[in-house]
Amino acid sequence: MSEVDKAHLAAINKDVQANDTLFGKIIRKEIPAKIIFEDDEALAFHDVSPQAPIHFLVIPKRRIDMLENAVDSDAALIGKLMVTASKVAKQLGMANGYRVVVNNGKDGAQSVFHLHLHVLGGRQLQWPPG
Repeated sequence: MSEVDKAHLAAINKDVQANDTLFGKIIRKEIPAKIIFEDDEALAFHDVSPQAPIHFLVIPKRRIDMLENAVDSDAALIGKLMVTASKVAKQLGMANGYRVVVNNGKDGAQSVFHLHLHVLGGRQLQWPPG
């Protein structure tokens, strides 16, 4: 199943995800993840389906379902996610650069309705992306 197909299915089942998501289960340690960083507000872990030699996700522990639903009071937390992405990228040796992506909604190919940053690198990335 393609990432776009997963996003379309997730959008249909968005109400089911309203109570919990895969990422909620990772935060609670109910399912395993290769965690790289964790503090009281954020969690970073390797993507289970990497799209680059280095591909990790950064998520807030407090769930925001989509970027479009973020409010002013979420600004500090969203900034924290960006800083965390930078710190983890440095830790993983991504000195030559990397890409940070947020998929938002069905057309943005969001397949888990818990805000998350994809951080991809470890090779020369192409532009424009798909």
